[in-house]
Amino acid sequence: MRHAISTHLFVNQRLSTALLDKILNAGVNLVELFCARQHLDYRNDDQVREVALFLKDVPLTVHSIHMPMFSDDCWGKSGPRSIIDIASPSRANRIAAVDEVKRALDLADSIPFTYAIQHIGVGFDDEWSMQKVDAAFDSLDELKSFARQRGVEVLVENIPNALSSAKKIVEFFHATHLNLGVCLDVGHANMMEGFDEAFDLLEDRIRSLHVHDNNGTDDRHLFPMVHSGGTVNWERTMKRLRTLPESVPLLLELKEDPAMNEPLDRVKEVFENLEKQS
Repeated sequence: MRHAISTHLFVNQRLSTALLDKILNAGVNLVELFCARQHLDYRNDDQVREVALFLKDVPLTVHSIHMPMFSDDCWGKSGPRSIIDIASPSRANRIAAVDEVKRALDLADSIPFTYAIQHIGVGFDDEWSMQKVDAAFDSLDELKSFARQRGVEVLVENIPNALSSAKKIVEFFHATHLNLGVCLDVGHANMMEGFDEAFDLLEDRIRSLHVHDNNGTDDRHLFPMVHSGGTVNWERTMKRLRTLPESVPLLLELKEDPAMNEPLDRVKEVFENLEKQS
């Protein structure tokens, strides 16, 4: 499988050309850019231009971008209005969320990428309701058209709540007849129905992956087979992931560990260990 990494690993740092160069020098030439304004400020023309110019001259390809979860630069700490919820039953909040996501999709005008990864709902406590389903449909239908005009495909990600588990995503597509692909998040599946069931439910729609580990309860984005406490069965998981089309990369979405001095060296170790799984 092709190797890729999300810049989520460095989400609390400004995304710079030096950081992208480090990723490239670590032997990774495929990335997902994480749209968080403290990291990649999609509203900042200077930063976008800097990244775009760098990418034109190096063999580093942007596979996807992760849509923003908050409109501020401090993980939503500025207040509830900063939360981006495309499934909000409030029409005003939903429209504001869609407008913010569109600002991130405008990155495609400067930085080519294939997929945009989108959450339905926000927190662990999000519950299924037809009001949220209707709101999410309106949002995704609009975003799908907006993205397509820029040569981008929107993918829905399974996240650990009652609105966006793999099973609920299938129900959502059945109810709305919305034809979208998915980004299968291995760690999130491990916290919900389990990887095997999530894979079976979503296999035909999988266009991208988020690969990380956890203890089955906390969304810790651990380095597979490097951090202790992970509960994903990587031998079985890799066997199934290898059945996916070649276009689907093994994309790591990891969380920064302050105790880890050279995380990109450990990323190499993760890829080596995963590839050794039969």
